[in-house]
Amino acid sequence: MVGSGKFLFIFTLDKFKSLMTTFIGEYSCKVDAKGRIVLPSAFKKQMATEAQDKFVVKKDIFENCLVLFPMDEWQRQVELIRKKLNPYNREHNKFQRNFFLGMAELSLDNINRLLVPSRLIQLVDIKQDVILLGQDEKIEIWSSEVYGKIGMEQDDFASLAEKLMGGNLNVD
Repeated sequence: MVGSGKFLFIFTLDKFKSLMTTFIGEYSCKVDAKGRIVLPSAFKKQMATEAQDKFVVKKDIFENCLVLFPMDEWQRQVELIRKKLNPYNREHNKFQRNFFLGMAELSLDNINRLLVPSRLIQLVDIKQDVILLGQDEKIEIWSSEVYGKIGMEQDDFASLAEKLMGGNLNVD
């Protein structure tokens, strides 16, 4: 509650629930012999306090990398899927099964490490060196060797940006 002259403003937590984590940055990390990766402190600082210890990791749909979601964002993703899919439609059911295939829930240990299942590490051919890349609401985990090859030529990226973003801007 905040008083301001004649007006009284009441803030509730519901107003802030819509604030989402945005991950920004690119960090070189190492995977130890047990499959643990230290979450960079910058990523942890970018998260809401109540969302800083539980994650879901899965293979990316389009790329040969893993995708790490904080639990609150994962729940939002699941809700989006539920709204779009009918579990009694065979094709929807097949998509859902494959979307959830191989995912794992992870927790940070007391020194900010995530234990990534070896089956997922092997699936995307991670050796020891990885890149953690902030991608808005998620973190991508790339093998350093693969990550070094994903960039686009500047002109190709400019053309793609123009194609996707160069139309009418619908500003709300």
